[in-house]
Formats: sequence, C-alpha cells, structure tokens
Amino acid sequence: MTTSTTSPTPVRRRLAPGPAALTVLAGAAAAALVWVVAVPLLGADVRVATGGQAQEPGPGAVVAAAVVAGLLGAALLGVLLRSARRPVPVWRAVALTVLVLSLGGPLSSGQDTTSVAVLVTLHLAVAAVLVPLLPRAVR
Repeated sequence: MTTSTTSPTPVRRRLAPGPAALTVLAGAAAAALVWVVAVPLLGADVRVATGGQAQEPGPGAVVAAAVVAGLLGAALLGVLLRSARRPVPVWRAVALTVLVLSLGGPLSSGQDTTSVAVLVTLHLAVAAVLVPLLPRAVR
C-alpha cells in the first residue's frame, strides 16, 4: 500500500467587488461629512494654495479625491492578493505610509491653521474608513 501526500491547493483570495465598493463609498461619505460639518455648519474658510493662487475645495473635489484614493487602495490590495505572501499586512503598511506622506499636502498648501486642520481631518477620516475596512472585503 502506498500513501501519497499531496500538498493542499493554495486558497486564492480575492477582493470582493461589492464590499470593496461600499468601503470606497463609505470613505467618500466620511470625507463629505467632515466637509459639511467644517464648511457649511462651522463656517470654516478652507483655502489651498495651488499654482500660486488660493482655491477653495468644494464638496465635489473632496468626494472625488476620496473615491480616487479608495479605488487606488483597492487596486493595490487586489494586486497584492495575487503577488504577496502576506498581502493584508503589506497593504496596511503601504496605506499608512501613503497617509503620512499625503499629510504633507495639507501641511504645506493650507492657507491658514483652519484650512490645515480641516484638510488633515479629511485625510484622516478617509483613512479611518479605508485602512480597517478595505481588507475586510477580501474573500
């Protein structure tokens, strides 16, 4: 009698599109909520220096930036699921590194303390949703 041992087939994990999309939308909603509270409700005058002139980011720009960040994060996680041995920890490390680097934008282009505070809060709000929840969309 011969005994054969076969190595188990590795489980191929993937990013479930529905939960990933909901997470990206939740990140955008978090950014929109911060903007609504800061600008219309509290009256913050958010100004960003771009190209030598000050601009006020509106809700559309805020939501669009959050969606782009979420989609890029989901795309990276999808690639890592196919290529990395431990994709979620690698993704989290990259996501947190990108968050820290992204804070350079508000810190350097915010026109005043209020602008910097609101912009940093926008970045942190989106990250607070995407970093813990996007990996939960892995199936």
